[in-house]
Amino acid sequence: MNKIDHSLLNKEQFGKDFLWGVSTAAFQIEGAHDAEGKGASIWDVFTSQKGKIKNGHHAINACNFYNTYKDDIQLIRQLNIPNFRFSISWSRIMPTGVHPVNQAGIDYYNKIIDFLIECEIEPWITLYHWDLPHALELKGGWTNRECVSWFSEYTEVCAQYFGDRVKNWMVINEPSVFTGAGYFLGIHAPGKKGITNYIKAMHHVTLATVAGAKILRNKVIDANIGTTFSCTHIEPFSDKPADVQAAKRVDTLLNRTFIEPILGLGYPQGDLPVLKKLNNYILKEDLDNLAFDFDFIGLQCYTREVVRSSMLIPYIGAELVTAEKRNVITTEMGWEVYPPALYHVLKRFNGYKNIKKIIITENGAAFPDTVTNGKVYDIKRTHFIQDNLEQILKAKHEGLNVDGYFVWSLTDNFEWAEGYNARFGLIHVDFDTQKRTIKQSGLWFGEFLSKQN
Repeated sequence: MNKIDHSLLNKEQFGKDFLWGVSTAAFQIEGAHDAEGKGASIWDVFTSQKGKIKNGHHAINACNFYNTYKDDIQLIRQLNIPNFRFSISWSRIMPTGVHPVNQAGIDYYNKIIDFLIECEIEPWITLYHWDLPHALELKGGWTNRECVSWFSEYTEVCAQYFGDRVKNWMVINEPSVFTGAGYFLGIHAPGKKGITNYIKAMHHVTLATVAGAKILRNKVIDANIGTTFSCTHIEPFSDKPADVQAAKRVDTLLNRTFIEPILGLGYPQGDLPVLKKLNNYILKEDLDNLAFDFDFIGLQCYTREVVRSSMLIPYIGAELVTAEKRNVITTEMGWEVYPPALYHVLKRFNGYKNIKKIIITENGAAFPDTVTNGKVYDIKRTHFIQDNLEQILKAKHEGLNVDGYFVWSLTDNFEWAEGYNARFGLIHVDFDTQKRTIKQSGLWFGEFLSKQN
């Protein structure tokens, strides 16, 4: 398919049922870290530790969404965005991670849901976006098998209080990232390291994903249930067999390890032998609790990675050839700007026969943005979104399954270990004053969504 002129992009090209939205996460936007009975999360604790977050940033205030949610939801409506994805802070509604429930937390999310519906914006809830209650981490967190029952208890509460109005649910966000960065590398909360922590967390998160989905199916009438995965297009550095095999192992780790068991395919141990360590923790009864028939799968894709063989790297025998070393255009995160990655990921995941629907639940880019005369001219982000939409159109024209696109993110926010340095928002936030300024990318997206043929 020939490259599309950006000016010719029209939402009608994607079909009338295509879902358009914007995504956020509680810890990254809410602030109010201990307001009205909220308990501490692992990220509250992690950000308070010296040297963990760039420039010593923290999320005590973040974007103050806790108090400004009405204004921000009005901005979503102003930009003609029909679907809003947000996550529930587990420790806001269950301060210790289990009963009792904090009614003030329930009331807060009910207010958000009700105001979204009043504004004719569809709420999409993510149950878990990385902010485990600290009280549960003290008991081992995701390395403790009991986390499956803790998460089930939490899911039941959310279904009970929000399921009468919220029909779109995502169970867990990017398990490969929060287990890998938080339990193997130690660069994200809770800061644990080691293969044993990672393997345990991997299995327990998979069990929890299925347990949560089953509860939603049972408790929420007409629920549309999905879960989301971080996906990266992987290419070998050369056509040498060692590099090709290294790329296959990295692809297995990043793209297959979490989705294949929930699709009923089991863990891909044959292509990544270190996963055989999972057998130490898989009980007989687990085999009936690893798969679920999801209504949709959320894919989150930002870039590609180029991989070469390296026997110095344990377990995986591979290393990334960074974008910087390859001298390619990058975002503020150091990620290569490579829109075809989204097309390749869609093609790849369309290969799984038992995925009913695919929604791109996150896609976006961080660039350094400045407010000039009250405006933010973020042409690079605008082009990034347009280029990625072209890749979705290419996939659709080939008959591939893709049913929606959610931009990450609504506003600039607390970007985990990067603090406030990496700005992904369609809306600029001055973190000193909390002033919002819609960026050029946001204005473009709003206009794109408003146009009819």
